[in-house]
Amino acid sequence: MFDPVAYINEPRWRSMSLGLERIEELLAKLGNPQDTLRFVHVAGTNGKGSTCSFVSSILEESGYKVGLFTSPYIERFEERIRINGENISLQRLSEVTLKVKDAAEAMASHPTEFELMTAVAFTYFAEEKCDIVVAEVGLGGRLDSTNVIRTVEVCVFAPISYDHCALLGSTLYQIAGEKAGILKTGIPAVSAPQEHEAQRRLNEEADRCATSIRYVDAASIVGDTSDFSYGGFSHLSVQLQGSFQRANAAVALEACRVLVQRGWSIDEQAMRSGLSRASWAGRFEFLRRSPDVLIDGAHNIHAVRALSSELTSRYDRGSVVFCIGVMADKDYAEMLKLLVPLAKAFVCYRPDNPRALSESDLADAVQIAVGIHPVEVVAASTPRSAVEHALEFSEGSLPICFCGSLYGIASIKKAWHHFENAR
Repeated sequence: MFDPVAYINEPRWRSMSLGLERIEELLAKLGNPQDTLRFVHVAGTNGKGSTCSFVSSILEESGYKVGLFTSPYIERFEERIRINGENISLQRLSEVTLKVKDAAEAMASHPTEFELMTAVAFTYFAEEKCDIVVAEVGLGGRLDSTNVIRTVEVCVFAPISYDHCALLGSTLYQIAGEKAGILKTGIPAVSAPQEHEAQRRLNEEADRCATSIRYVDAASIVGDTSDFSYGGFSHLSVQLQGSFQRANAAVALEACRVLVQRGWSIDEQAMRSGLSRASWAGRFEFLRRSPDVLIDGAHNIHAVRALSSELTSRYDRGSVVFCIGVMADKDYAEMLKLLVPLAKAFVCYRPDNPRALSESDLADAVQIAVGIHPVEVVAASTPRSAVEHALEFSEGSLPICFCGSLYGIASIKKAWHHFENAR
């Protein structure tokens, strides 16, 4: 029996090769399904997934059939492709992937894993006749596979920061230039608040595309996630935790305002209920309260800085048990420095990914970052062992934070539920 997940994830397709030539050829062989769809295209460094969730939820509340394409998956492969909150079924994934496989095998240069996924998603959404698709950029923007789309209703930028610098550039100006590659001539864009250099580059690229970018005004967001106001809306709420989610919600509201201007039927109640109902796993997600156990996919300096700020507002210094796993190509030394003042202990593990740093190397890096701070450090050989160590350090009273990578969330959650069920 054909296994679509195994085929897409074959190691030989896993190269990180940016460019549009292969995806354009692949989609052309499939009849260019993307051209039958309308898109909200979302780029950025952090907050893309949450922003996509907010936008798609609002559109669903408005009665539309909404496709959602995001990456990476957190717990199940199929969650990368959804329609109105429902994952693609394994049967449909198999059917569509076989079509994509036939086209891919006829190409001189085989598509990468992400190009295959993009083709599967767009083909599926077209076959299911989605009214609109919210598509998250995989990496960068200009040369990302999703940037083959032309029928875009609004371009959206989540916060831009340093990540994948070897591919996107070493400065915010360069990175923002790559992200800005999703802009389309005459198509409006909205953006989260940005650092000066990133905003300058976005505006320059917008001028070249004869369009403009509407920025969220962070100062106008007042209140907490349970009751906040923004841009003429009062008493908004989101179930996603973390004060930074208010800005993501504001970006989604601005995107939907653009959609209204372009003829889409979205009323205020749909915006309110869409925001409040949106969910997104692994982003300041509480697994338990009192004592708190939370999981956050923060995996770069910008995201870890936001995580540290949020934790600082909730917990005492030196009281948090961190269970952390990272990718070797991340600036984990700087990430650790942001967490050390909050830490009671660090439990290090290796996420299930070829790019992951070993638990022993991470533990060595933690020891360097800790310096003279009285923080305990342990290297755990498995996620289950990591969770067990974290629980021991917590002693039933201290908060636990699992963080460092999106790729570790599934295994950590599985291990966590093992111990919870054994209680």
